[in-house]
Amino acid sequence: MEPLTENTIRSSFVNCTKGEARRLRLPLDFAESPWQDLDFLGWVDPGAPLRAHLVIPRPDGPLGITLRVPGTGRTSAFKSSICQVCLTAHASSGVSLLAAPLAGARGREGNTVGIYFCADLACSLYVRGKRQPKLRAGRPNETLGLAERVARTMENLDAFVAKVVATADSTPTAGS
Repeated sequence: MEPLTENTIRSSFVNCTKGEARRLRLPLDFAESPWQDLDFLGWVDPGAPLRAHLVIPRPDGPLGITLRVPGTGRTSAFKSSICQVCLTAHASSGVSLLAAPLAGARGREGNTVGIYFCADLACSLYVRGKRQPKLRAGRPNETLGLAERVARTMENLDAFVAKVVATADSTPTAGS
């Protein structure tokens, strides 16, 4: 991923107001972001821990999505969960169900779409083996190469993003 500026990031959001985008806090380690290892930028807002943000590169410019993070609850060290984006298995506390308000009028009406995501939004680093999940059994071996794992991750993320930005015209009506 190409490095992004703060202004580029703030202007990329499609499912929050300009004021909300202006108030969001960038990651504490933003200046040290490992851009060469990132396929997208994802972080939990340090000023609002129940908010997370994604910025995904697109041919026409970056696309930002804000997400709601659930409050913490009790988790089991014996159970595991899988991120729907990068397919990394984690101890159950390592995956969160994040909810994104839909873009446009549907989002303003309260409609959301959810996805199970690495709680730290570091899918790119897990795919590359730069970060290891906290899992009692360790990380399973995959036969896919790095390029294929990255492509799969981005396809899964793109499918989620498509749901967030889908137009109201594609919303099913009653009876269809």
